[in-house]
Amino acid sequence: MISRPKAIVFDIGAVLIEWDMRKLYRKMFADHDRMEWFLANVCTTAFNIEQDRGRSFADAVAHLSALHPEWRDEIRAYDERWPEMLGPPIAGTVGILERLQREGWPTYAITNFSREKFDIARKLHPYLDTFRGTVVSGDEKLVKPDPAIFRLFLDRYHLSAPDCVFIDDSKANVASAAELGFRALHFTSADQFADDLRQMGVLQC
Repeated sequence: MISRPKAIVFDIGAVLIEWDMRKLYRKMFADHDRMEWFLANVCTTAFNIEQDRGRSFADAVAHLSALHPEWRDEIRAYDERWPEMLGPPIAGTVGILERLQREGWPTYAITNFSREKFDIARKLHPYLDTFRGTVVSGDEKLVKPDPAIFRLFLDRYHLSAPDCVFIDDSKANVASAAELGFRALHFTSADQFADDLRQMGVLQC
């Protein structure tokens, strides 16, 4: 018989809170195709991940502006108007988090996030301060799906991977956690997440 898990571990972006660069840049670009070119070639996902890995936004903006001076204003906005990339909480998932906490389940988070911007997000969304522990990639200079960040989490909080449910919207992150023994779930919706937790005996109804 498979034992019930002992801890629930959340990703944050796209699981508990919406985040999308386009929320900002749709306000700055009248031309959709031009915006998409900018996001594919200038402020790219690869550019963003380096801030998640610990690079400061000041250094990132200076570096990218030197490479693309014609886009200096748009690059600066990536830092200065970053809160405009945040959307609202994903209500269904936040509701599950709050229910788990009310029922006494230990909840944690492992997130790819710049420390600078995570501190801003925490002020805007206080529920991000309710976890028993949070591993922020920008602090550790490690980003998911690197197995090292999951091992660091387990060591820091004295947990065993098979005792932990891990939920993430990234299939690569889910696969990495599963290889280490986490009960890893791919997030597609709050309803599906709730159903998965019921099947594990975490939620009763």
